[in-house]
Amino acid sequence: MVLSPGSTIEIETLDSSAGQLNPDSTVADLVALDFARVNPVTGPIFIEGAEPGDAIKITFKEFNTSGWGWTGNIPGFGLLADQFTEPALHIWKYDSSNPQTSSFAGGGTVPLKPFVGTVGLAPAEAGLHSVVPPRRVGGNMDIRDMALGTELLLPVEVTGALLSLGDTHAAQGDGEVCGTAIESPIKVVIEVDLVKGANIPSPRFKTPGPVSRHLDTKGYHVTTGVGPDLMTSARESVSRMIDLLVADKGISAMDAYMLCSVAGDLRISEIVDMPNWIVSFYFPRSIHE
Repeated sequence: MVLSPGSTIEIETLDSSAGQLNPDSTVADLVALDFARVNPVTGPIFIEGAEPGDAIKITFKEFNTSGWGWTGNIPGFGLLADQFTEPALHIWKYDSSNPQTSSFAGGGTVPLKPFVGTVGLAPAEAGLHSVVPPRRVGGNMDIRDMALGTELLLPVEVTGALLSLGDTHAAQGDGEVCGTAIESPIKVVIEVDLVKGANIPSPRFKTPGPVSRHLDTKGYHVTTGVGPDLMTSARESVSRMIDLLVADKGISAMDAYMLCSVAGDLRISEIVDMPNWIVSFYFPRSIHE
C-alpha cells in the first residue's frame, strides 16, 4: 500500500497469536501455539516522500475493539520464567463498544486502555529481521501509552519508511512482566504525517494527558528490589508483589503473576546512589478494592 502524508487510515490487526487463539481457547491451545506465526503485523505501508533522515509521525485516532482478549503464561517466556514453568491462559471479555473494564476469573477488575504494542518502520540493514525485539525504528515496543491521542515519531532509514503495525492490546502494565498483556485484535485508526529532516535517533512520543489516572484512583501497593543489578532488582520487586497478592488477596501465584503483567508497573525509582539501585513494582489497589 502507498500512502500520502496527511492521510488517515484504519488498520485491521490480529492478536499476537495470529488468530491461533480465540474466545473459546483453552490452555491446550496455548501449548500448541506455532511460534513462527506469533506477533504478526499489518503492512508494510509505503509513505510517499519519506527518505532516510526523515521521521514518520503517527497519531492514534481511534481504537475499535473486538470485545475479547487473552493473557497467557508461556513456559520459557517472561521475567520470572524460571519460577513459573507451567502454562496458563485467561480469556478476557469486555464491552467492545465501551471498553472500560474487564473482570479476572481469579478475582479483580482491570481497567482497560487499548493501545498498539508493535509499530515500526523498516531497518536499513539488509536481510530478514525478527519482529520480536524492538529497534531504533520502533517495532515491538509494548509501550502502553501508544494509545488514543498519542503522537509517535519514528526515524526513517529506508525510502518510503515501510510502516507496519500490530500486536494490539486492551491493557498492559509497564514491563509486561509475564510476557503477555490482554492480547486483543483491534482495528486502529491512525493519521500518518511526514516530518522532513527530523534526524531523531530513536522513537519518541507525546501523550495527550496523564497516563495512569485510570489506575491510580485508590493508590498502589508497592514492593521493591534493591541491589547493584537492575534486572535482579526488577525480578525481586515483581516476586515480592506476587507474594503480597497471594497472602493479601488469597489468589494463586500464577493469577497474581498474570495480573501484574496486565495492570502493574515496573519503575526505576533510584539509579544514582551507587552501588545499589532501587526498582519498584506498583500494583493498583483499585483492581481489588
